[in-house]
Amino acid sequence: MPNYIRAKFEGGYYFFTVVTYRRARLFETQLARDSLRQAISRTRTSHPFETTAFCLLPDHLHCVWKLPQGDADFSMRWASIKGIFSREYPRPERHQHVALSRANKGGLCIWQKRFWEHQIRDEWDLQRHIDYIHYNPVKHGLVKSAEDWPWSTYHRYVEQGHYGTTDGFAGIVAHDTTDFGE
Repeated sequence: MPNYIRAKFEGGYYFFTVVTYRRARLFETQLARDSLRQAISRTRTSHPFETTAFCLLPDHLHCVWKLPQGDADFSMRWASIKGIFSREYPRPERHQHVALSRANKGGLCIWQKRFWEHQIRDEWDLQRHIDYIHYNPVKHGLVKSAEDWPWSTYHRYVEQGHYGTTDGFAGIVAHDTTDFGE
């Protein structure tokens, strides 16, 4: 088994991709979205972090977090979010998410075991990842424009004047997506 080495920059910005098990389209339901929101909120209460950008798609999510100074433990935060969600998401909804490898132990597999993480290096890297997050629903063919996707911080960025409103992505540069964890 590979030995994964994660970046550990205290107080830094990080980009994440977190995917459901076998890409189950779990987040198509309001119940799943609400359960995830609650898991994130509870984790943030006990282990603070700032969500810089976020987009929830049916089978995965992307986000950029800023961790507090002196803290680099994003893995614990993801373990908490995934754990809270997995324990509290209603049982009738999760029956199809039982992993065969865990069935003998009575376990569920709602999430892929690992997640993609990238330490943001500079302002350009941060903007590139924020743009990628906001454009992701368009990339996946879910909507024609980022403004049509409701589960994204894109709307907050428009309100703050970071994006133009004519085409939804005025000034956004197309980026190579080979290093975004999908």
